[in-house]
Parts: sequence; structure tokens; C-alpha cells
Amino acid sequence: MLTNIIVNGLVSGGIYAVLAVGFSLIFGVAKILNMAHTAFYMLTAFLVFACTSLGGLSLPVALFIAIVATTILGMLCFRFLFDRIKHHETAVMIISVAVALLLQEILLLIFGGHYRGVPPFARGFLEVFGIRLAYQQLIAIAATGVILVGLWILLEKTRLGNSIRAVAQDREIANLMGINVSRIFLIVMGISVALAGLAGAVVAPLYVVGPTMWMQPLTIVLAAVVLGGLGSVGGCVLGALILGFVETIVVFTIPAGAFLQGTFSLGIMVLVLMVRPEGLFGVVFEEERL
Repeated sequence: MLTNIIVNGLVSGGIYAVLAVGFSLIFGVAKILNMAHTAFYMLTAFLVFACTSLGGLSLPVALFIAIVATTILGMLCFRFLFDRIKHHETAVMIISVAVALLLQEILLLIFGGHYRGVPPFARGFLEVFGIRLAYQQLIAIAATGVILVGLWILLEKTRLGNSIRAVAQDREIANLMGINVSRIFLIVMGISVALAGLAGAVVAPLYVVGPTMWMQPLTIVLAAVVLGGLGSVGGCVLGALILGFVETIVVFTIPAGAFLQGTFSLGIMVLVLMVRPEGLFGVVFEEERL
């Protein structure tokens, strides 16, 4: 049981971390609450299913097509929807919810309400000291780790990353220094949606694919971002890992725990916020500085 908790906790926490980082990134840079974030994750999983099961493509090709298509759609949504009203955060949030529901209904019309499956990258198990670990789970853990490390390198070690961090800290000064803020917003939206797509690509061979699969991760992503601290990428990664392990422990140790995992995750978030309202690594709220 301990091994199952560790492996499944790393899988769930890693997937939540990739989703939470993408959500936190677009919020921290453009102040956009993209509630359709996990809907793009769902769309990628469905595109992978369509390309493999209906189109007959190999899984690597299907993953590439699905991630690229989802990223382009996300950038188009930003360009023609979010960018026009980005100064009205409530309106952006409402429109993003509408986009998520629209994607859900379109997938329902095309694929129906049935759950679908995607063939795994690798079948079988790796046996270590008598413990069997599924190859697909190990691939998922490695993939999420590589994605997070790659994003850290992009943000910390590249010129684009410096521009993104400058816009996140003060967009007006960044604009005066010659940084095209609108272009950075569009690029960050593309990175954010690509991260959601990568998470969907990792999930598709592991779990079943359904037209409502975006709802439960959205709750956990919001909890992870708030738990870690709004605008803190490292904080939301830690928050996602904590919630991923909490969910896994509840599922494996409590009868009918699958129905209670979300409740426990949100309970952990509330307890932390009661002690530290800004989250684990968040800055003090603006109103507290006045």
C-alpha cells in the first residue's frame, strides 16, 4: 500500500502541478483567471483519443497534433476573447467558464457521454524488490518532472523568461523598457495552454477520457494555486503535490475515499489559509500593505 500511495501520489501530484503552474503563470503575468484551463486539458485528451482510435495514428504523432492544436486554439481564444476585456477580470472569468462549457458540449455532441480509453505508451510492469510498478505510471512521473524542469529553465535561464518575469512584476515599466507586453501575454497564454495540453497527453493513456473530466481537476488546481500562494509558481507546485498525496492517501486508506478526496483537499487548503491567508509562498495581500 505504501508503494501504491507514493507512486500514485507522484502521478496525481505531478499532473496537478503541471496544470497549476499553467494556471498560475497566466494569472501572475496577465491577471487572467482562465477557468477554461482544464477544459483545454480535456480537449487534448479527446484529440489524442480521436487521432489514435479513429484516425489510426501512432501515439507520439497523436500527442504532437493534439498539443499543437490545443495550444493554437487557446491562443486564438486569448486573441479574440480574453485580450479584448483583459482589464475586466470578472468578465474574463465568466467568458472562460462559457468557453469551458462550450467545449464540453461540443465534445458531448461529437463523442457522446461515454468514457473512452487511449492505448498506453508501454504495457507491463517493472518489478523492483518484489514491487510491481506500471511502466505507464513511471513514464507519467518522468514526463511531469521533465515538463516542470523545462519550464523552470525557460523562466529562469532564457531571455524570454526574463521578459515574462519583468512583465509579471511591473508591466508598465516593462513596456517602457521596450518589452512588447501584448506579445508576452499571447506567448504566456500559449505556454499556459500547452502545459494543460501536456497534462492531458500524460493523463490520456492513464485514465478514462470523458466530457466532464475538466471539472474535478479545476477544483484541485484552484486549491493548489491558493494553497501555494497566488502568483508563486514554486508554491503552486508544492501545493499541487501536497493535494495529490492527500487525495491518494484518502483513496487508499478510507472506505469510499474516492468520493471524499476533493473534500479533504479543500479542507487542507482552508486550514492552511486560516493560519497563513496569503498561502505558503504568496505575498501579503495589497490591502494589508496599506
